Amino acid sequence: MELTLYYDGHCSFCRAGMARLRGWDRAGRIAFVDIAGEGFSPEGLGVSLQALNTELHARTADGRMLAGVDSILAAYTAVGQGWRVLPLRVAVLRPAMSALYRSFARNRYRISARLGLDAPVCGDGVCERKIF
Repeated sequence: MELTLYYDGHCSFCRAGMARLRGWDRAGRIAFVDIAGEGFSPEGLGVSLQALNTELHARTADGRMLAGVDSILAAYTAVGQGWRVLPLRVAVLRPAMSALYRSFARNRYRISARLGLDAPVCGDGVCERKIF
C-alpha cells in the first residue's frame, strides 16, 4: 500500500468521499481504515483518536503521518486524480485551503445533514448511524 487513510465512518460525507476514492483506486494503492469502526485503536500510530477525529489522516508507505489537506492531496495523487485538488498544490492558496478544510472537518456532521446525507445520532459522547 502506498497510503493508509484514517477516516470517520460516522460521517456520511466522509464515507462518500472514501467510496469515490475506492472507485478510482483500481491499482489498490490505498488502504481505508474507519476510525469509528468497532475495535479500532490508534495505538502504534503516534496520533491520538482525538486528533484522528479532528481531520483526515494518512500514513505513507515510509511511515510518515500526514494530516488535513496533505492527506487529501496524497490520496488523490495516489489514485491518479491529483488534478482535482490542484489548488492544494498552490503555495499561496494552501493556508486558506487548510483553514477551509479545518472548518469543514469541525462541522462535517452539520454539513452532511444540510446536504441531506444521513447524520449520526450522538449522545453521551457515543455516535451511531440511524438505521431506517
